[in-house]
Amino acid sequence: MNRRYLKITLLTALFVLIFASVALAGDPAGTATGGIGDITAASAGHPTAAELANQIGKNKIGINFVWTLMTGFLVFFMQAGFALVETGFTRAKNAAHTMAMNLMVFLVGAIGYYLVGFGLEFGGVGAVAPLGGTAPLTNEFAINGWGLFGHTGFFLTTGGAYDVGVFTLFLFQMVFMDTAVTIPTGAMAERIKFSAVVIGSFFIAMLLYPVYGNWVWGGGWLSQLGKLGLGHGVVDFAGSGVVHAVGGSAALAAALILGPRLGKYTKDGKVNVLPGHDIPIAILGTIILFFGWFGFNPGSTLAGTDLRISVVAVNTMLAGAVGGFVSMMVMWILYKKPDPSMMCNGTLAGLVAITAPSAFVSVNAAVLIGAVAGVLVVASVLFIDRKLKIDDPVGAVSVHMVNGIWGILATGLFADGTYGDGLNGVAGNVTGLFYGSASQFIAQLIDVGVIVVWGVGLSYLFYKILDKTLGMRVKAKDELAGLDIPEMGMLAYPDFVLRTAAEED
Repeated sequence: MNRRYLKITLLTALFVLIFASVALAGDPAGTATGGIGDITAASAGHPTAAELANQIGKNKIGINFVWTLMTGFLVFFMQAGFALVETGFTRAKNAAHTMAMNLMVFLVGAIGYYLVGFGLEFGGVGAVAPLGGTAPLTNEFAINGWGLFGHTGFFLTTGGAYDVGVFTLFLFQMVFMDTAVTIPTGAMAERIKFSAVVIGSFFIAMLLYPVYGNWVWGGGWLSQLGKLGLGHGVVDFAGSGVVHAVGGSAALAAALILGPRLGKYTKDGKVNVLPGHDIPIAILGTIILFFGWFGFNPGSTLAGTDLRISVVAVNTMLAGAVGGFVSMMVMWILYKKPDPSMMCNGTLAGLVAITAPSAFVSVNAAVLIGAVAGVLVVASVLFIDRKLKIDDPVGAVSVHMVNGIWGILATGLFADGTYGDGLNGVAGNVTGLFYGSASQFIAQLIDVGVIVVWGVGLSYLFYKILDKTLGMRVKAKDELAGLDIPEMGMLAYPDFVLRTAAEED
């Protein structure tokens, strides 16, 4: 028996050696041009120092490729989390419509970003060192040196951008964009035409998101504020502003244009609760989103060789946990029940808030940021629902816009000067107000103002035009019956009663 295992072991080892030899002789860059190049073997038995250094460098870039792609896959899986959260928080008669929106926006977003969005956002970003350099993306439209948008990389070919590094960057950034595209669907749920969501998703993927993303991440003017002595310019490590606040801004604008669901408010202003039909799947969706966030934030290093990823991951975990716990306790104190739905939103609020500062703050600051987010999301949901009378079925505005803004400001407050040397071309680490640098906080304040003007303002204008031309809201009778049949042609739950006796009346 022992000899048999020995033979199996030896054969396995021989197979691995043969496989490794073939792999090392291959071309990991494929036929793409401008990539990390062929991995050629060092001189047989006598590698030079230059050959060893070259191979180590290629291995490092390969590790970064794998890291960035894998974390991008994790972020993609967040689409399932959003779909479950939104569907669980809405009523059963709209379940197929809500789930379908969350699939469709990914399809539309991917196409729009491939056509135009990626080029606008990263067409002038230049070389991305962790991915081996993306030299084709070098053209930025600027006025007096202040970047406004890129203009190479359209269709992933313009300007010769067919490059393995470009492709890796595209995939990772595309799933980030799609998170922003998904956020408004929750605020529009249960009364929006499916066709309007299709058009709105193209708008976000091809204009709203990529242009602002260029200003912060693509070398645009907000990232250049360091030239004026404002810290490192606007800093947003993984997208509290670029992804969440922008998506939340579009959600707010859409909810304002659509108006509340039928029956949400009485004539005297009383708020009627329209409870979601499946809180368990909303909780499952929250857990999936939490899991995906471990790709969202640590993956934003674009480098598995950047050991700061452990700090980012732990900060992310604790801020999300504390956010959920604090919101649960606030609801328990206020209403004598812990409220699972607010526990979900508090968790997501903590994750949104830590997204921008996750690489720049200490673990104790991350806990504080999450705690503030847990309180803020409860206060915001109640204020928007009861005082402003804006109907947001899932709390998208409170979770993403309000806490996205908090995350931007928290970066300017709590960045502790231990990370970020050279970011946006500025020497020294990122340092916030509480650690001696008011200038970084001022840059972050400017960013908040831009988000309100660009995110809410442009979205409101777009949705207003869309509403006046093609129309955004479904017919009242369809809304009352549920959107599954009128909009989708099928029920999510054909074997169950979908309306209560009160709704029948």
